[in-house]
Order: sequence, then C-alpha cells, then structure tokens
Amino acid sequence: MDTLGIVESKSIAAGVELADAMMKAASVKLVRASTICSGRYLIYISGDREAVATGVRVAEESGRKLMGSYVISQISPDVMAVLRKDVPIEQVQSMGIIECRNVSSGIVAADAVVKRTDVQLARLVSGQGINGKSYFVMSGDVASVEEAAEAARSVLGKNLVEAVVIPRPDASVVRALIKEVR
Repeated sequence: MDTLGIVESKSIAAGVELADAMMKAASVKLVRASTICSGRYLIYISGDREAVATGVRVAEESGRKLMGSYVISQISPDVMAVLRKDVPIEQVQSMGIIECRNVSSGIVAADAVVKRTDVQLARLVSGQGINGKSYFVMSGDVASVEEAAEAARSVLGKNLVEAVVIPRPDASVVRALIKEVR
C-alpha cells in the first residue's frame, strides 16, 4: 500500500457519499473520512496505485464540487507516519513551518519536500480547527530546511499561505508545536 488518494469535498454530505462510492469502486483501505473546517469533508484512501486511482477518479467524475483530489504514488513513509501520528522528535537544529490554503495540496507538498530534501517531517495538521487549511512542520539543518521551504513554495504556488524557517528554535516552542503543549 504505497499509494495515497486524497479527496477534499466542498460538502460534508457529498463527501460521505463520495467516500462510500470510492470504497465500492475499488479495493482500497479507508485511512480517514471526516469533516474538517468550513464544512468540508476529507477522504484518504490507500492501496495499490490502480485501485487508488480508480477510487479517486470516481470522486472526480461524480459531478460533486471538490477542493482538491490527488493520487500520490510511492508515498513517503515519513508522510504516512505523520498521518498516523507516529513520529519521534529528536534534537531540532532548525524548524520549517509550511502553511497551505487547503488540506490536499499540503499533503502533496509535504510528500514532495521529504522526497526531495534531507528533512524530517515532524507534524502534519489537516483542516480541523484552522478553517480548512493545513500546515506541516519539518526539521533538519538550516540549509536543508531552507531548501525544503523553497521546494514547498514551488510545489504549492498559489496554495501557499506562508513558509517560515526558524534556526535554533527554543525547545518549548518545538514542544508546543509538535506535541501541542498548551
């Protein structure tokens, strides 16, 4: 299961219908199907490439309004670990935060960044409580994080809200961002 399918529906009711149609159309695993802010519905499916592509195509051809839809082949294990919230936090030399206009483009950018650069993906927040946006946090040496931020800017284009790089972040800021310490 090295392929991830992402569908972000503009409507909750339509999103539930799409998730059902996607599951019935192909032999895929439903990773997530839930509401996110702004009345959207987010669906992640995984499986082999052909099955995931079939499931996503069903959503795209449904006539329903989508915020985004993607099929990511050979998804980075780092991205899957972050989606499962299974990422160890090590000493952070520098930290990059990439804020995206929607969830689906944020996942695509996170996958591209970890495949192209030498950074560790530490967190990916998708939609809930942040008005349907997403952001991801990465760490590494300053040069690698700056390279990754530039790669994210390139991938996201108009879907980028903000990209920042923080050299030598304070440990309490890292804990608050990665572990949501309040």
